[in-house]
Amino acid sequence: MDRRAFLGGLALGILGVPRVAPAQPARKLYRIGILGSRAPISAMVGPQPRDAGVIALLRGLHELGYMYGEHFVTEPRSGEGKPERYPIVAAELVRHQVDIIVADGPVLPALKQATSAIPVVMAAAGDPVREGFVQSLGRPGGNFTGLSLQLVETTVKRLELLKELVPGAAPVAVLRSDPAGLISWQAAESAAKERGWKLISLVIRNAGEIEAAFKEAARKRAGGLLVLPIGLLDPHARRIAELAAKSRLPAMYGLRFYVEAGGLICYSADPVEMWRRTAVFVDKILKGAKPADLPVEQPTKFDLVINLKAARSIGLTIPQQLLTRADEVMQ
Repeated sequence: MDRRAFLGGLALGILGVPRVAPAQPARKLYRIGILGSRAPISAMVGPQPRDAGVIALLRGLHELGYMYGEHFVTEPRSGEGKPERYPIVAAELVRHQVDIIVADGPVLPALKQATSAIPVVMAAAGDPVREGFVQSLGRPGGNFTGLSLQLVETTVKRLELLKELVPGAAPVAVLRSDPAGLISWQAAESAAKERGWKLISLVIRNAGEIEAAFKEAARKRAGGLLVLPIGLLDPHARRIAELAAKSRLPAMYGLRFYVEAGGLICYSADPVEMWRRTAVFVDKILKGAKPADLPVEQPTKFDLVINLKAARSIGLTIPQQLLTRADEVMQ
C-alpha cells in the first residue's frame, strides 16, 4: 500500500471514531438527618412519611426542586416521647455522618452536646439565644440556625389570654419541668407580678408525677392551668387534656396538638409551617451557606384555637370577644 494512502486512511479512520464525552461526576446524594422528639420512627421513614412535620419538610424541599432518592434521602431518628432517649438517638444520628440535621425543639440540647460540626436546622426552638444554641438571632455564630418559637413572648400572651378566659382572683397553676421550662416559667412569673396575678408552680420531673400535679392544683384551688410547651409533657397531651377536663380546670396550651387531643385552647405558631420553612435553610446550607451566617427566623403569625366541645365538658362559656378573635373554633 502507498504510504501516503495508508496515512490518509488512518487519519480518516481516526476522524470517524465517535468522540467519547468526558465522564460526568456523579451527583451527590445528600443525606438529611431528621431528629424528632415524639413521632414514632415508623412514621418518619422514606419518601412518604406519615408524620406531619416530616411531610411538611419533604414538601418544602420538593417546592425547591429536590427529589427524594435523586437529590437526597433522609435518616430519621426519634426519641418517641422518651426524653431519656434524646441523647442516645442524637449521638446515633451524628455517628451516621449525615450532611445536615433538621431537629425538633425538645431534642436540641442533646444534639448540641452531640455535635459542633454538622449543620443543624432548628424546626422550632423555644428561645435559641437564652438556651445557648445561637449567639444571636441575626448572627447565630455556630452550627445551629433555623426557626424560633419566641417562647418568652408567647408565654406571656398565653397567660393573658387565660386570664381573659377565666378572670378573677383564683391563682393560675403552671405545669412545667426544670430546666426545660425554666425560661417560660420566669417569663410567666414576671408578667404575673406586674399584673398582680397569683401563680402556682407545678414542677414535675417525670410523666408519673402529672396526676399528682393536678391534685395539687385542685388542693390549692387553681382557677386555670397554663401548660408549658416542653418535651417532657408533649407525649402525654391526651392524658393532660383528660385530667384537665376531669378537674374542670380551664387549660391553655402552647401547641396545637394538645387541642386536637381534646384540650381547651392554645395559642401558637403553626408547627407544620415551621417544618416546611426548614427546607429553605436546608437548601441554602447544601448550596454552601454556613449556619453561622443564616439569621434565625421568628414566626409572624400565631393562631388562637378554641375547642368548644372541651369548653362544654367543663361547663365553661367562652367569652364572645375570644371567639371573635379565634383563628379556628373546633366544634
